[in-house]
Amino acid sequence: MRAQLTGTTEAGPDVRQPQRGAPRPAAVEPDLGHHGDAEVTPGLVDLAVNVRRAPMPDWLADPLVAALGGLAAYPDPVPARAAVAARHRRPPEEVLLTAGAAEGFVLVARALRDARRPVVVHPQFTEPEAALRAAGHAVERVLLDPAEDFRLDPARVPADADLVIVCNPTNPTSVLHPAGALAELARPGRTLVVDEAFADTTLAPGVEGEPESLADRRDLPGLLVVRSLTKTWGLAGLRVGYLLGEPALLDRLAAAQPLWAVSTPALAAATACASPAAVAAERAIAAGLAADREHLVARLSALPGVRVAGRPASAFVLVHRPGANQVRERLRERGWAVRRGDTFPGLGPDWLRIAVRDPATTDAFIDVLAEILEA
Repeated sequence: MRAQLTGTTEAGPDVRQPQRGAPRPAAVEPDLGHHGDAEVTPGLVDLAVNVRRAPMPDWLADPLVAALGGLAAYPDPVPARAAVAARHRRPPEEVLLTAGAAEGFVLVARALRDARRPVVVHPQFTEPEAALRAAGHAVERVLLDPAEDFRLDPARVPADADLVIVCNPTNPTSVLHPAGALAELARPGRTLVVDEAFADTTLAPGVEGEPESLADRRDLPGLLVVRSLTKTWGLAGLRVGYLLGEPALLDRLAAAQPLWAVSTPALAAATACASPAAVAAERAIAAGLAADREHLVARLSALPGVRVAGRPASAFVLVHRPGANQVRERLRERGWAVRRGDTFPGLGPDWLRIAVRDPATTDAFIDVLAEILEA
C-alpha cells in the first residue's frame, strides 16, 4: 500500500483512491482540535506533551526577567528578528516572528486564501489543516503508509498542488524526512510549508547542525519554514516562534498578523535562543535526547505486540498495538498520560505517541505498561 490521497470538506471526508479497485468507505473524521495537553490532568505523569521540562538556563531566564521592566513600551521585534536572521544566515527581511508556530499556520491559511489546491501530508500535527479549514479551504490529504515507515515519496503529492504542508521531523511519527525529498516538492507557483517545530531535537553522526533542516536554504522557490522555541526550551506558555522565507511571501503573511502579536518577553526569548551559546546547548540537549530515545525504543520493542514505527528521530515515538486506546485508559488509571493516535489523520485507535523522558521515568512507565499488557 502506498500513500493515499484524500479530499476533505467541511461536510466530511470525500475519499478518493488513486489505486485500482473499489474505493474504501470514508473513515470517521479525526478530531483535529485535540492536542496532547488535553491528555494531562493533575496527578498523571506526563508522557503526552513533547515539551522538555528542565530548569531554565540563566542566559534565557535573565533576559526574560529583564523584559518585564519594559512592558510599558510596545514590543519592538527588530532586535529579535536580526538575531534569528543571523542564526540562519539570512537577511532580517526573511524572518517573521510569531506568537508560536501555531500562529504561523493561521497566517498561512488567511493570507493564502487564493490557494487552489492545498495539500497536507499526514499523519502530522493537525493544526495546519485545522487552520486551513477554518479559513474556508478545501484540504486534500496525502496519507503516508505505516507499512513503509511513513516515508515521504514526493511523487505522491499532486503536481498542481499550489500549497503543500509537511512536518519534519514529523509529529506524531518521529520520522525525519530527507532534505532532498522535501526539496523536490519546491517549485515555482507553489508555497511549500515545512514545519520544523522539532528540528532542534534531531541529531545525526557527523552532522554539525540539525540534520535534514531546510531552515538555511534560500534557493528553493516558495519555501516557508516554520520554527518553534516551545519544545526544547519549555516555553509553551510564552508563545514564540518564527517563519523563514522569501520577503514577498512574509509580507503577505505579516499583513494578516495583528499588530504587536509577539510580546516583549517572547521577543527577548527569541533573541536569547538564537545566540551561539543557545545553539550549542541545543546540540548537547539533542545528544542526550538521542540516548534517552534509544533506551525508550529498546524497552518498548521488547514488549509483546508493541511495534515502534520507523526510526524515531525526535522527542517522542509512535507505537502500534492492537487495542491501544484501551491500553491508554488503563495507563491513566495507573497514573500515566500518553497521547492517543486516533485524532491524527492516517492513524487510528491502535496507535499511541509516547514522549521521551529520562531512563528512570521510562523504566517506571515500561514496568506499568508491561503489567497492563500481561493482564
